[in-house]
Amino acid sequence: MAFRIPHALALLLMAAATFVARAEGSFYGYAYDLDSGKYLYTEVHQPVVEGGKEVASTIRYYTPDGKEVGKKTLDYRADAYVPKFRFDLPDEGYAEAITANGETIDMLKISGKGKEKRKSLKREGFTAADSGFNHAVQDNLPKLVKGEVVSFRFAVAGQLDSYRFKISKVGTGTFEGKPAVKLLVQADSLLRFVAPDLNLLYDPESRRLLEYKGVSNIHDPATGKAYNARIVYFAKPPEDTPKNLPPLP
Repeated sequence: MAFRIPHALALLLMAAATFVARAEGSFYGYAYDLDSGKYLYTEVHQPVVEGGKEVASTIRYYTPDGKEVGKKTLDYRADAYVPKFRFDLPDEGYAEAITANGETIDMLKISGKGKEKRKSLKREGFTAADSGFNHAVQDNLPKLVKGEVVSFRFAVAGQLDSYRFKISKVGTGTFEGKPAVKLLVQADSLLRFVAPDLNLLYDPESRRLLEYKGVSNIHDPATGKAYNARIVYFAKPPEDTPKNLPPLP
């Protein structure tokens, strides 16, 4: 079957993922093929920050030649972990969303020729969804740095369901010359046999996501399959970045 759970985590988290809200304004994410290192696409993040806190965001996805292929809008005002959001891939006729996020989580999925499905789920304990996963990680990062394992349910609009996952620290490293902590996200059920792991790199001081490795929410037009990507959030564009980067809003 077509399994979209890793996509929903991409960054988001990436991926799924607004992973990297910055108070100074809009910024880029740079996506590479995880195996070949080929440049795949650019994320343009436009967070809305009020009182030092991210309350909403828009993410646009561009191919190296500058074509916009996807867009996501998120609203964290009612719930930082389970935001209302909508993600669209217009060329594929695909969309997914969370339209309500109280005690129940209302999900929407549109695929194919406008085929629409909806479902409401009862929230079960510590739950995150889409890019709200990043806020959940940030709030639990001190525990993770100490070696604690954090378990949670992940609500996946693309599957109209929720699943158990766990996050753990697996090491340390550096990013742009500064210390970083390595995190591993795994399914905490039989789902682990079909859902690949996600590898994340966080700044332990600012709690900002620096790097994501895993299945992307953007698809290869040649195969229709999700990219397996490394997405990095450098302070400055790398040398191999496309020259026609879309301007920051």
